[in-house]
Amino acid sequence: MTAQMQDKTVVITGAGSGFGKASALLFARQGAKVIVGDLNLDTAQATADEIRALGASAKALQVDVAQEASVESFFAGAIDTYGRIDCAFNNAGILGPVKEMHEVTLDEYERIMAVNSRGVWLCMRAEIRAMLAQQVPQGGHSIVNTASVAGLVASAMLPAYGASKHAVVGMTRSAARSYGRRGIRINAVCPGPVETPLAGPLFASDKRRDMLLERQALDHFGTPEEVAEMVVWLSSPAASLVTGTPMRVDAGALT
Repeated sequence: MTAQMQDKTVVITGAGSGFGKASALLFARQGAKVIVGDLNLDTAQATADEIRALGASAKALQVDVAQEASVESFFAGAIDTYGRIDCAFNNAGILGPVKEMHEVTLDEYERIMAVNSRGVWLCMRAEIRAMLAQQVPQGGHSIVNTASVAGLVASAMLPAYGASKHAVVGMTRSAARSYGRRGIRINAVCPGPVETPLAGPLFASDKRRDMLLERQALDHFGTPEEVAEMVVWLSSPAASLVTGTPMRVDAGALT
Protein backbone atom coordinates (compact mmCIF):
# COMPACT_ATOMS: atom_id res chain seq x y z
CA MET A 1 0.00 0.00 0.00
CA THR A 2 2.94 2.33 0.47
CA ALA A 3 3.31 3.02 -3.25
CA GLN A 4 -0.44 3.55 -3.59
CA MET A 5 -0.47 6.41 -1.07
CA GLN A 6 2.89 7.86 -2.06
CA ASP A 7 2.68 11.63 -2.58
CA LYS A 8 -1.10 11.69 -2.10
CA THR A 9 -2.36 14.77 -0.31
CA VAL A 10 -4.68 13.85 2.56
CA VAL A 11 -6.80 16.25 4.61
CA ILE A 12 -7.92 15.09 8.08
CA THR A 13 -10.15 16.83 10.61
CA GLY A 14 -10.05 15.96 14.29
CA ALA A 15 -6.45 14.89 13.76
CA GLY A 16 -5.15 15.99 17.14
CA SER A 17 -6.13 12.74 18.86
CA GLY A 18 -7.95 9.44 18.51
CA PHE A 19 -8.83 8.06 15.07
CA GLY A 20 -7.70 11.23 13.35
CA LYS A 21 -4.21 11.23 14.83
CA ALA A 22 -3.72 7.48 14.29
CA SER A 23 -4.85 7.84 10.66
CA ALA A 24 -2.64 10.88 10.06
CA LEU A 25 0.42 8.96 11.24
CA LEU A 26 -0.47 5.88 9.18
CA PHE A 27 -1.10 7.91 6.03
CA ALA A 28 2.30 9.55 6.57
CA ARG A 29 4.02 6.19 7.01
CA GLN A 30 2.43 5.11 3.72
CA GLY A 31 3.96 8.08 1.89
CA ALA A 32 1.17 10.68 1.99
CA LYS A 33 1.42 14.39 2.65
CA VAL A 34 -0.99 15.29 5.44
CA ILE A 35 -2.99 18.36 6.35
CA VAL A 36 -3.62 17.98 10.08
CA GLY A 37 -6.78 19.82 11.10
CA ASP A 38 -8.20 20.24 14.59
CA LEU A 39 -10.11 22.75 16.66
CA ASN A 40 -7.14 22.69 19.06
CA LEU A 41 -4.20 23.99 17.05
CA ASP A 42 -1.70 22.82 19.68
CA THR A 43 -2.75 19.18 19.37
CA ALA A 44 -2.81 19.47 15.58
CA GLN A 45 0.72 20.84 15.69
CA ALA A 46 1.83 17.98 17.94
CA THR A 47 0.52 15.45 15.42
CA ALA A 48 2.21 17.31 12.57
CA ASP A 49 5.47 17.31 14.52
CA GLU A 50 5.25 13.52 14.94
CA ILE A 51 4.67 13.14 11.21
CA ARG A 52 7.66 15.30 10.34
CA ALA A 53 9.76 13.25 12.78
CA LEU A 54 8.96 10.27 10.54
CA GLY A 55 10.46 12.12 7.60
CA ALA A 56 7.07 12.85 6.03
CA SER A 57 5.39 16.14 5.17
CA ALA A 58 2.61 17.69 7.27
CA LYS A 59 0.95 21.04 7.92
CA ALA A 60 -1.18 21.82 10.97
CA LEU A 61 -4.21 24.07 10.52
CA GLN A 62 -6.98 25.05 12.90
CA VAL A 63 -10.59 24.34 11.92
CA ASP A 64 -13.98 24.52 13.60
CA VAL A 65 -15.99 22.17 11.39
CA ALA A 66 -19.31 23.58 12.66
CA GLN A 67 -18.50 27.02 11.18
CA GLU A 68 -18.74 27.57 7.43
CA ALA A 69 -16.14 30.33 7.30
CA SER A 70 -13.64 28.26 9.29
CA VAL A 71 -14.13 25.24 7.02
CA GLU A 72 -13.70 27.31 3.87
CA SER A 73 -10.53 28.91 5.27
CA PHE A 74 -9.18 25.52 6.29
CA PHE A 75 -9.55 23.99 2.84
CA ALA A 76 -8.17 27.10 1.17
CA GLY A 77 -5.13 26.71 3.41
CA ALA A 78 -4.83 23.03 2.52
CA ILE A 79 -4.83 23.80 -1.21
CA ASP A 80 -2.40 26.68 -0.72
CA THR A 81 -0.05 24.26 1.06
CA TYR A 82 -0.04 21.29 -1.31
CA GLY A 83 -1.94 22.47 -4.38
CA ARG A 84 -4.64 19.79 -4.33
CA ILE A 85 -6.67 17.36 -2.24
CA ASP A 86 -6.55 13.67 -3.17
CA CYS A 87 -8.14 12.10 -0.09
CA ALA A 88 -10.04 13.37 2.92
CA PHE A 89 -10.96 11.91 6.29
CA ASN A 90 -13.79 13.81 7.98
CA ASN A 91 -13.25 12.65 11.52
CA ALA A 92 -13.96 15.62 13.81
CA GLY A 93 -16.84 14.92 16.15
CA ILE A 94 -18.17 15.02 19.70
CA LEU A 95 -20.01 12.45 21.81
CA GLY A 96 -22.25 14.63 23.91
CA PRO A 97 -23.99 13.62 27.13
CA VAL A 98 -24.76 9.99 27.90
CA LYS A 99 -28.45 10.21 28.83
CA GLU A 100 -31.94 9.49 27.53
CA MET A 101 -33.69 11.66 24.96
CA HIS A 102 -36.02 13.45 27.39
CA GLU A 103 -32.98 14.59 29.40
CA VAL A 104 -31.08 16.13 26.46
CA THR A 105 -31.26 19.92 26.28
CA LEU A 106 -31.81 21.81 23.05
CA ASP A 107 -28.34 23.36 23.30
CA GLU A 108 -26.76 19.91 23.70
CA TYR A 109 -28.68 18.53 20.73
CA GLU A 110 -27.87 21.47 18.47
CA ARG A 111 -24.18 21.38 19.36
CA ILE A 112 -23.89 17.67 18.56
CA MET A 113 -25.70 18.07 15.25
CA ALA A 114 -23.65 21.15 14.35
CA VAL A 115 -20.32 19.35 14.77
CA ASN A 116 -21.16 15.78 13.76
CA SER A 117 -23.67 16.35 10.97
CA ARG A 118 -23.32 19.89 9.65
CA GLY A 119 -19.55 19.66 10.09
CA VAL A 120 -19.28 16.59 7.87
CA TRP A 121 -21.58 18.20 5.29
CA LEU A 122 -19.55 21.43 5.20
CA CYS A 123 -16.29 19.50 4.83
CA MET A 124 -17.65 17.16 2.15
CA ARG A 125 -18.97 20.13 0.19
CA ALA A 126 -15.58 21.83 0.23
CA GLU A 127 -13.73 18.61 -0.61
CA ILE A 128 -16.02 17.68 -3.48
CA ARG A 129 -15.78 21.16 -4.97
CA ALA A 130 -11.99 20.97 -4.84
CA MET A 131 -11.85 17.44 -6.23
CA LEU A 132 -14.19 18.21 -9.13
CA ALA A 133 -11.93 21.12 -10.09
CA GLN A 134 -8.83 18.89 -10.19
CA GLN A 135 -7.57 16.24 -12.53
CA VAL A 136 -8.64 12.86 -11.16
CA PRO A 137 -5.55 11.07 -9.78
CA GLN A 138 -4.74 7.47 -10.54
CA GLY A 139 -7.11 5.41 -8.42
CA GLY A 140 -9.50 8.36 -8.06
CA HIS A 141 -10.30 10.62 -5.16
CA SER A 142 -11.53 9.28 -1.83
CA ILE A 143 -13.51 10.67 1.09
CA VAL A 144 -13.99 8.76 4.34
CA ASN A 145 -16.34 9.96 7.07
CA THR A 146 -16.36 8.86 10.70
CA ALA A 147 -19.79 7.49 11.54
CA SER A 148 -20.36 4.88 14.27
CA VAL A 149 -22.25 1.71 15.02
CA ALA A 150 -24.62 4.23 16.65
CA GLY A 151 -25.34 5.38 13.10
CA LEU A 152 -26.54 1.89 12.15
CA VAL A 153 -28.66 0.81 15.13
CA ALA A 154 -30.52 2.38 18.04
CA SER A 155 -28.54 3.92 20.89
CA ALA A 156 -30.85 4.65 23.82
CA MET A 157 -28.36 6.59 25.93
CA LEU A 158 -26.86 8.58 23.02
CA PRO A 159 -29.94 9.77 21.12
CA ALA A 160 -28.51 12.98 19.66
CA TYR A 161 -25.16 11.37 18.87
CA GLY A 162 -26.95 8.46 17.21
CA ALA A 163 -29.08 10.83 15.14
CA SER A 164 -25.98 12.72 14.00
CA LYS A 165 -24.21 9.53 12.96
CA HIS A 166 -27.27 8.21 11.10
CA ALA A 167 -27.10 11.51 9.19
CA VAL A 168 -23.44 10.89 8.36
CA VAL A 169 -24.26 7.43 6.99
CA GLY A 170 -27.08 8.92 4.89
CA MET A 171 -24.87 11.69 3.50
CA THR A 172 -22.14 9.19 2.70
CA ARG A 173 -24.48 6.99 0.69
CA SER A 174 -26.13 9.89 -1.13
CA ALA A 175 -22.86 11.55 -2.08
CA ALA A 176 -21.34 8.25 -3.19
CA ARG A 177 -24.23 7.81 -5.62
CA SER A 178 -23.85 11.37 -6.93
CA TYR A 179 -20.09 11.51 -7.47
CA GLY A 180 -18.90 7.97 -8.14
CA ARG A 181 -18.84 8.43 -11.92
CA ARG A 182 -16.88 11.64 -11.49
CA GLY A 183 -13.96 9.90 -9.82
CA ILE A 184 -14.82 10.29 -6.11
CA ARG A 185 -15.41 7.31 -3.83
CA ILE A 186 -17.12 8.11 -0.52
CA ASN A 187 -17.34 5.71 2.42
CA ALA A 188 -17.74 5.78 6.19
CA VAL A 189 -16.12 3.92 9.05
CA CYS A 190 -18.47 2.78 11.82
CA PRO A 191 -16.37 1.98 14.89
CA GLY A 192 -17.67 0.25 17.96
CA PRO A 193 -16.44 1.27 21.42
CA VAL A 194 -12.79 2.34 21.27
CA GLU A 195 -11.00 4.08 24.12
CA THR A 196 -10.28 7.57 22.82
CA PRO A 197 -10.59 11.00 24.46
CA LEU A 198 -13.98 11.34 22.73
CA ALA A 199 -15.37 8.07 24.09
CA GLY A 200 -14.22 8.51 27.69
CA PRO A 201 -17.76 8.69 29.16
CA LEU A 202 -18.58 5.28 27.69
CA PHE A 203 -15.84 3.72 29.80
CA ALA A 204 -16.60 5.69 32.97
CA SER A 205 -17.42 2.62 35.08
CA ASP A 206 -16.44 -1.03 35.19
CA LYS A 207 -20.11 -1.96 34.82
CA ARG A 208 -20.49 0.01 31.59
CA ARG A 209 -17.17 -1.30 30.26
CA ASP A 210 -18.19 -4.90 30.96
CA MET A 211 -21.57 -4.37 29.31
CA LEU A 212 -19.97 -2.99 26.13
CA LEU A 213 -17.44 -5.80 25.98
CA GLU A 214 -20.13 -8.46 26.46
CA ARG A 215 -21.92 -7.23 23.32
CA GLN A 216 -18.89 -7.90 21.11
CA ALA A 217 -17.97 -11.06 19.26
CA LEU A 218 -14.29 -10.44 20.08
CA ASP A 219 -12.98 -10.34 23.63
CA HIS A 220 -11.20 -6.98 23.48
CA PHE A 221 -11.88 -3.39 22.51
CA GLY A 222 -10.33 -1.96 19.38
CA THR A 223 -7.66 0.71 19.16
CA PRO A 224 -7.47 3.92 17.13
CA GLU A 225 -4.69 2.32 15.11
CA GLU A 226 -6.97 -0.54 14.05
CA VAL A 227 -9.62 1.90 12.88
CA ALA A 228 -6.91 3.85 11.04
CA GLU A 229 -6.01 0.73 9.06
CA MET A 230 -9.55 0.67 7.66
CA VAL A 231 -9.51 4.40 6.93
CA VAL A 232 -6.28 4.17 4.94
CA TRP A 233 -7.43 1.05 3.10
CA LEU A 234 -10.71 2.71 2.09
CA SER A 235 -8.71 5.70 0.87
CA SER A 236 -6.36 3.62 -1.25
CA PRO A 237 -6.80 2.19 -4.76
CA ALA A 238 -6.96 -1.23 -3.10
CA ALA A 239 -10.59 -0.32 -2.27
CA SER A 240 -11.37 0.78 -5.84
CA LEU A 241 -14.76 -0.99 -5.91
CA VAL A 242 -15.89 0.20 -2.49
CA THR A 243 -18.14 3.25 -2.29
CA GLY A 244 -21.27 4.23 -0.41
CA THR A 245 -20.39 1.74 2.32
CA PRO A 246 -20.71 2.25 6.10
CA MET A 247 -17.86 -0.08 7.05
CA ARG A 248 -18.19 -1.63 10.49
CA VAL A 249 -15.03 -1.75 12.60
CA ASP A 250 -16.76 -2.94 15.73
CA ALA A 251 -15.22 -6.21 16.97
CA GLY A 252 -18.44 -7.93 15.91
CA ALA A 253 -20.70 -5.85 18.15
CA LEU A 254 -23.48 -5.88 15.53
CA THR A 255 -22.92 -9.49 14.45
